[in-house]
Amino acid sequence: MARRRGESSSPGTERSLEASSREMSEPWKGALGCVGVALLFLMTIGVLYWQVAERPEPAWLMKGQLSGLLWHSKKSALALRSVLGEQPFALIQPRHLPLSGHTLLTNHCWFNQSRLCSSWDGVSELQILLEPINQSLAECYRVEWTPRHCQVALKDCFSMDNVSWYGGGSMHSQYWPINNADIDSQPFIISNLQDTPTGYGSVLERYFLGSTGVAVQVQPEVPVHIGIESEKWLCLGIPPSAEMVPLRYTVCVSDSLTAVHQQVGRMTPAALPDTGVLQFPFWRLQKAADIVPKLEHNLRSLSNKLKQHQLGDGVLDLTEQHTQLLFAEVPFVMKWRGKFVVKLNLSNEEARDWFVAQAHRLHRRLEVKYITLEGGEGRPNIEWFQHHSGQFSSDEYITQFTLLAEELGNTTIISTATQTAHIPVFVRMAPRQSDWSYAGLRGLIPTVLHYSLLGYSFFIPDAVGGSLTKGFLADEELFIRWLQIVTFLPVMSFSTPPWVFGENWIVNVTQMCIQRHQSFVVPLIIKQAAELASLGHPVFRPLWWVSPGDPKTLTVDDEFLIGDEVLVAPVTAPGRVHRDIYLPGSSYQWKDMNTAQVFDGGTLLQDYPVPLTNVPVFIRQDS
Repeated sequence: MARRRGESSSPGTERSLEASSREMSEPWKGALGCVGVALLFLMTIGVLYWQVAERPEPAWLMKGQLSGLLWHSKKSALALRSVLGEQPFALIQPRHLPLSGHTLLTNHCWFNQSRLCSSWDGVSELQILLEPINQSLAECYRVEWTPRHCQVALKDCFSMDNVSWYGGGSMHSQYWPINNADIDSQPFIISNLQDTPTGYGSVLERYFLGSTGVAVQVQPEVPVHIGIESEKWLCLGIPPSAEMVPLRYTVCVSDSLTAVHQQVGRMTPAALPDTGVLQFPFWRLQKAADIVPKLEHNLRSLSNKLKQHQLGDGVLDLTEQHTQLLFAEVPFVMKWRGKFVVKLNLSNEEARDWFVAQAHRLHRRLEVKYITLEGGEGRPNIEWFQHHSGQFSSDEYITQFTLLAEELGNTTIISTATQTAHIPVFVRMAPRQSDWSYAGLRGLIPTVLHYSLLGYSFFIPDAVGGSLTKGFLADEELFIRWLQIVTFLPVMSFSTPPWVFGENWIVNVTQMCIQRHQSFVVPLIIKQAAELASLGHPVFRPLWWVSPGDPKTLTVDDEFLIGDEVLVAPVTAPGRVHRDIYLPGSSYQWKDMNTAQVFDGGTLLQDYPVPLTNVPVFIRQDS
């Protein structure tokens, strides 16, 4: 019977319609799902095709085999990037360019693929030369900025965004990497950090290494200023001058920071210093003396104490005041530590010969094991000196001073070094504060890594506990933790003897550390020294040396390697009996020397036990 308009359908009819609707919708839903998957697949294929085939080629200013230069107009910066992908090597921001609007860069040497030339009216000119790779694994760009007038301050800043930087000059508070440092732009010369703690210290090279596989070398003739804006920029610059001196440096890239360092920053010494010195701990005489008999009494007393506590043979380390007392004709070389003295004219052959003769007389008369030549840093009366004696700059003077030290033999110790890593002498580490800060114990391992990276693997560490304290150290824990690190360094040096604490266990720990240094560490260092001499590999290495592609290794500043064989993970913070330890190298295994436990490389050991009398040491095992 026909249903009237407005008449409701029966419940049974509604159920029938709903069921029919469901039957019709299920296939459509499936079909729509398939269409969605197909569209997504096509979009993915399209994106991949665009990236591989249709993506526009970057607007390279220069392009080599490994890398190329782009101009980032929004940031007014040069971007050095891999040609094989998106890997950035460095972002370089010229701070001397105009800041209004987007600064453009046009290559006037477009016809020469290995050369870039550009200029900004009234500001500066830029030239970049791409050097061929040849047998090297690194690709290098020689950069030169020339000011167009005498009021231009040239300044190129390298970004620290996602780049860890190493090298340069040692610092009062030493960091590894140097990203955390904050130093105003200043002449890049060696200064006395006790007088100028915001300056650069005793070991300095015009070489910086970035974790992206980039290395920067500033030409030696450039009077460069260096500044570090913490966690932001590493800046090279030249202030305005009437001479309009160009800023010249070289940037090299490779596939890893280890590879680029091996090609650019490696320093192979011509010879090694006398490794026999490593066997003997240095004991610095602290007691003052104003007459020779009193000084001789103090020396006998210290020697007897060492025998009494069975601390073995050692070297009695005299200060310059003690040496002058014994040998009144000691040649002081500059105004230094409150004394008014004369700076030696190293450009004068007669003066050099006089100095060497005096040092040899000191050797013969006192039968000394070694001579330390301290001083030379900074610029006391440098203007007068440049005018009268050979036009040496401050760091050139230090280089000549080191060459003079070489004439005295391979047991000579110097207190400053630059451009002389190939010379067989020891470098004495700058004095450190007697505390747990980065100017004290916490900065000791970063300083070791800094020295060794720059080619100075044979150094005399500062005394256990630091030498800037007045009198003897009183902190037992600081003494022990400092002692544990120095045990694994080239020479053990003391200014606070262990018996002054009045605790036999401290003397016993010192005895064991000296024995361990002599029986285990010294042979290991001598073995690694052969690799230094043949390949230029540093003796003391950061964790990233064996695992440069592992980002976890880039900022570890409280562990170090001796060669690729031994990993040392001391405690550098007070009150700690546990610490986290990262073991690098996924292809390695590491065996704890204390427990014989074996761990895989690439492992983080959390809250690893480190009681006060113990230091974790791991031996590499090939997996």
